[in-house]
Amino acid sequence: MTILDRLAEHAKKRVEEAKRIIPPKAVREKALALPRGSFAFENALKVPDISFICECKKASPSKGLIAPKFPYLEIAREYEAAGADCISVLTEPEWFLGSDSYLRKIAAEVSIPCLRKDFTVDEYMIFEAKLLGASAVLLICSILSRAQLGEYLGLCDELGLSALTEAHTEEEVRMAMDAGARMIGVNNRNLRDFSVDPENSRRLRTLIPDDVLFVSESGVQNASDVAELRNIGADAVLVGETLMRAPDKKRRLQELKGLL
Repeated sequence: MTILDRLAEHAKKRVEEAKRIIPPKAVREKALALPRGSFAFENALKVPDISFICECKKASPSKGLIAPKFPYLEIAREYEAAGADCISVLTEPEWFLGSDSYLRKIAAEVSIPCLRKDFTVDEYMIFEAKLLGASAVLLICSILSRAQLGEYLGLCDELGLSALTEAHTEEEVRMAMDAGARMIGVNNRNLRDFSVDPENSRRLRTLIPDDVLFVSESGVQNASDVAELRNIGADAVLVGETLMRAPDKKRRLQELKGLL
């Protein structure tokens, strides 16, 4: 099994455990009882210049422990003060050492939209995201069928959640387009072996029309990387490790924006 296969399998087990605690019907009813969202996440990316999705991430399968000390609320507040447009919060507990509680507390603390960064394998997780205060969920094409992707995008629309539909190949971009995705994230990292190819965004950019938000994920290390993505028409960039390892995250974000 690849790392991605193991992540997806573990997500399925987590969902089954969660269902035993709170049945699917109850989670669905609670989520639908909340006010419908305003698609705040995707709307936050609709600005003239490239937008920044800044990630709160304690660890990863490829890098291990990234932030031994993880004052996630402080980090989220720092991102917001630095001018982040959105925040991505890892909730996957096994390999990324994430937690639902991180998302719940961050979403309640900041005024900018939050993405639940996880391996969505069941509609239950979308209802959970709504209850946790997320404005968006991640839908990874490579772990979903076409039918699932279409169903989950429809459910997100029903709840008023944005869906960052992630693709790594031409086939997955077409899958996302066929399903009606309004926001496609091209991951420069291959989730099957975790290798990074910064050119992946450039190769796949031409397949995505201008009326679909284009987000480049992974591999951004400096202002030159951001400038290249700006030049190919990226609407947003998701930055994780580069910011998480920076002692002064506000200054690092300003550097990435080309302000310093």
